[in-house]
Amino acid sequence: LALYFHMGEREEKCIIEDIPSDTLVVGNYKVQRWDLHTHDFLESAPGLGMFVTVTSPTGEVLLSKLYGPQGTFTFTSYISGEHIICFQSNSTRFVVIAGSKLRIHLDIRVGEHFLDESAIQAKDKVNEVNIRLENLIEQIHHVTREQEYEREREEKFRKTSEETNSNILWWAIVQTLILISVGIWQIKSLRDFFISKKLV
Repeated sequence: LALYFHMGEREEKCIIEDIPSDTLVVGNYKVQRWDLHTHDFLESAPGLGMFVTVTSPTGEVLLSKLYGPQGTFTFTSYISGEHIICFQSNSTRFVVIAGSKLRIHLDIRVGEHFLDESAIQAKDKVNEVNIRLENLIEQIHHVTREQEYEREREEKFRKTSEETNSNILWWAIVQTLILISVGIWQIKSLRDFFISKKLV
């Protein structure tokens, strides 16, 4: 996931990531501040830091840390579900002059493990194969976890659909019984009315 978004200096912005359990998440970000003179975003925002907070689906705080104008944060999900990642600047400027916009460039990698090429070059060929093999095994484990999570979601959705269909069927049966009862009551009422008026 690579994106950018705008926010005010005193504002908090959050994104939601659906992440499988036991998955490493690596996020890289860079902050740019709007410059009133050039009417453009400056390449860097010195002295401006970002509070990064990550909350699990159960509300547990997995990460809460202050970083600089650009940085890398990592966390591991313990349960599958929607994790909330929030950003807020540490700007101490007064609200009156803190209307400056910030642009946050964000790149989030879920379950990916990137190889350190310089470390690989320093090793012999056997070690290189071992490192690449370990990386491949990690990626296979991640794909497996992702598939299991998708299976869990599909099963949950199927159960919800079956319950909904069952409820609809019972409601249709109840409506039919009510209509039949009302029809029988109306016929009986009409019959009693005609008998009382000696029309039958």
